[in-house]
Amino acid sequence: MGISDMIARFISEVLEEEGGFAEMQRSELAQRFNCVPSQINYVISTRFSPEHGYIVESRRGGSGYIRITRIQTTEKQLLMHTVNAIGDEIDLKTAKALLSNAHYGGVLSEKAARLISSAIGDNALKPVQPSERDAVRASIMKQMLINSFR
Repeated sequence: MGISDMIARFISEVLEEEGGFAEMQRSELAQRFNCVPSQINYVISTRFSPEHGYIVESRRGGSGYIRITRIQTTEKQLLMHTVNAIGDEIDLKTAKALLSNAHYGGVLSEKAARLISSAIGDNALKPVQPSERDAVRASIMKQMLINSFR
C-alpha cells in the first residue's frame, strides 16, 4: 500500500469515527506519515473532493488546519447533484468518482454503478471519435442515472 493510500485510509477512518467530520493539521499528518505537506494536499485534492462527496476547508500557516466534511444529503439530492456535476462533458476518471459517490450515498447499487461504468467506459465508446467521447459519456451517464432512480 502506497503512502497516499495510507493517508486516505487514515482520514477516512477519522471521518467514520467522527460522524463524517474531521479537523486536523496538515503538518501533524505529514509528520505522522513521514512525508511532505504537499503529499497531504495531493491526497485531499484527489480523494476528498466535492466529486467524491466532501467539502474541504483549509487554512495555511503554523496554526493552519484542514477541515473535511462528508456531504449529507438525501438520495434524491445526491442524484440531482451528481447529474448537475456531470455538465456537458465528463472525463472517465471524474465519472467513476461520481459513480462511486452515488453508490456510497445509496443512490446506486453496486451492480448499477458497475453497469453505468461499463456503458460509459472507453471500450464501450470506441466507435465514437476520441474528441467527442466526453460529451457522449456525459449524455449516457445522465440518462442512466435519471432512469435508474425512478
